[in-house]
Amino acid sequence: MPRAMSVGNKMRAFVATIAALVLSACVTTTPPSSVHQPMSVRPAPVAQPTTPNGSIFQTGTQAFVGYQPLFEDRRARNVGDTLIITINENTAASKQSNSNAQKTSSNAASVDTVSGLPGKMFQGLNLTTASDTKFDGKGASASNNVFTGTLAVTVTEVLPNGNMMVSGEKQIGINQGSEYIRFSGVVNPTTIVNGNQVSSTQVADARIEYRANGYIDSAQVMGWLTRFFLTFLPF
Repeated sequence: MPRAMSVGNKMRAFVATIAALVLSACVTTTPPSSVHQPMSVRPAPVAQPTTPNGSIFQTGTQAFVGYQPLFEDRRARNVGDTLIITINENTAASKQSNSNAQKTSSNAASVDTVSGLPGKMFQGLNLTTASDTKFDGKGASASNNVFTGTLAVTVTEVLPNGNMMVSGEKQIGINQGSEYIRFSGVVNPTTIVNGNQVSSTQVADARIEYRANGYIDSAQVMGWLTRFFLTFLPF
């Protein structure tokens, strides 16, 4: 009886472990990201202004957070400022290769007459060999990707030369799933146009992600057990 109880306990523990694994696989989590972190930062505290010493120009004004030139539109320039990224990525690539090789060879040997020498058993022997080797290989691949949209990002760091490191994320929940759009890169302030916008094609070291999470996307993913067997199956 004790042995039977121990076997029963082991079976229940095994079933509980399998159930825990299944439940953990069903939990939806945020897809991992490869964009620059952090995704957003808070602006630095505003410095106390100095005593006015002129009617228009104030000494040290440029050092204040929120400084705005008199004849310039409001643009992102400090940590914590936001700007609009216009995503208009369109990439196309194709590759084609063709190779072939062929080799043909033939050999012939015959023994007509053997006299006065050993080996008469080979007399009248005719031997012919031929080989033909041929190889023909072809390959082609093509890729065409289009990604358009807009995304607001935050200035996370201002580099010594004035360029700005930006990063941002947009999360959209639709029914039972969620979609994530992430972007990061280095923006040159001179490329910012009216409306505080900049094209993604003018962002250096740009990293763009579009991921989704939900039961629809889970149905398109290969099961973990199938992936396990594919790691060592030779066929």
